[in-house]
Amino acid sequence: MVAPGFVFGLVLPLIVRADASAGVGFRFASYIGNDMVLQKEPAGAVIWGYGISGATVTVSLWQGQETIMKKVTSVKAHSNSWMVVLDPMKPGGPYEVMAQQTFGRTNITLRVHDVLFGDVWLCSGQSNMQMTVSQIFNATRELANTVAYQSVRIFSVSLIQAEQELEDLAQVDLQWAKPTSENLGHGAFKYMSAVCWLFGRDLYDALRYPIGLISSSWGGTPIEAWSSGRSLKACGVPTRGFTQSDTVTGPSKYSVLWNAMIHPLHNMSLKGVIWYQGESNVNFNRDLYNCTFPALIEDWRQTFHRGSQGQTERFFPFGFVQLSSYLSATSDDTFPEIRWHQTADFGFVPNARMPSTFMAVAMDLCDRKSPFGSIHPRDKQTVAYRLHLGARAVAYGEKLIFQGPLPENVELLADRGLLNLTYSQEIQVQRQDKIFEISCCSDHQCKWLPAPMDAFSAQTLALNIRSCRGALAAVRYAWTTWPCEYKQCPLYHPSSTLPAPPFIAFMTDRKPGEHSKLAGDIVAL
Repeated sequence: MVAPGFVFGLVLPLIVRADASAGVGFRFASYIGNDMVLQKEPAGAVIWGYGISGATVTVSLWQGQETIMKKVTSVKAHSNSWMVVLDPMKPGGPYEVMAQQTFGRTNITLRVHDVLFGDVWLCSGQSNMQMTVSQIFNATRELANTVAYQSVRIFSVSLIQAEQELEDLAQVDLQWAKPTSENLGHGAFKYMSAVCWLFGRDLYDALRYPIGLISSSWGGTPIEAWSSGRSLKACGVPTRGFTQSDTVTGPSKYSVLWNAMIHPLHNMSLKGVIWYQGESNVNFNRDLYNCTFPALIEDWRQTFHRGSQGQTERFFPFGFVQLSSYLSATSDDTFPEIRWHQTADFGFVPNARMPSTFMAVAMDLCDRKSPFGSIHPRDKQTVAYRLHLGARAVAYGEKLIFQGPLPENVELLADRGLLNLTYSQEIQVQRQDKIFEISCCSDHQCKWLPAPMDAFSAQTLALNIRSCRGALAAVRYAWTTWPCEYKQCPLYHPSSTLPAPPFIAFMTDRKPGEHSKLAGDIVAL
């Protein structure tokens, strides 16, 4: 499944650091530095670091010569850490953050310059999130387009593993920085994430205030490496007996990336998370992904909410990219199943198991000629644009269309040999006779047959099911690894050009002429 000669991501030595405070003096946490973005109102930004046990720490926020606020705390005895929560701030800046440690007659002062307040987003996943701007379409133009986005600040976590949860990052690839062609296009799969950057840039265009972007990704990694032991246990993930598949080329040991690359950020006040992962679970605990992914989201939300002293919302917005297409020597259901499991088997988000989530459908963004293998399509601009639409709707409450059309009802017209689908939105249709399929059963055996499009209107689509000589058991759409060519799937929303997501629905106990709600009811495996 891996393109010959291709490596999903960089592999760095294992670094285990159980106590990030050991042997250090007075300092900020690793990700607090010049040029950073702190989370704006209504949250209070968390500032923390390490010092001498028992010392007093005063944190102040300055703008020019004016003191905006002061917070006083002390260094905890066991962890040697200190923490304050700033008062909520409106977006803007720049500000200076100053921290002063007083211990006896000794004073030490730290300063962080050019700090902005805005929204902070964490971007994580595997290689499609790790790809840099230098690897995508129109890379030269994109790398040069940074002057107008100096209030979009970027930060990248190093590729590190750990056996236990770290309290602070052991290593940083890119400290907070203003975007440049050099730090956005540093190298193949070597920071800064293109999807992360483009998503933040689109958000800035819409919101017009500072955006902070934190990239923490590693190619070829399964979801289990990014999950805490708690969430894996909740899903009954087996602890032994697995043979690693060729889709897993990065660290696969359970929780090692959660421990080293996510948990150290949990004190931070965040606006939300975007995620692009799943390819490495195609042949690795695939059947559990409909639990492990919702469980990861829930666990990250709990951990960040608690770590930030309640400043990060308990159900903060979580966006993700549904898997794109891949040229495979064999055609099977593995990719479609992961796409389906990414929605907890609903076919859409938000849903009852995945509240406050949003999804970018990417199955129509295939890339046959990608030099990084077809599993790594280069059109990350469209991915980011679709993600930002979801964020604007779910995270910012805008009234806009952010997902493609999904069937709401299905009607079996057996006497006419038709299956009639009614969609939730208007549909723009391009005829394609093999992308819809029906499961036809006779003699206790079922097989999938094409269901050609017969007729359509603004929100309805009739499928020809006359080829079925038995009982109709199910219908599905785009249930293949490579459903269509680039932006040529048959169903889109007309004005937003958002593609209809794949779905599967079972027709159990269906009577001719009976209507049933599709989304959320029989769209469940």
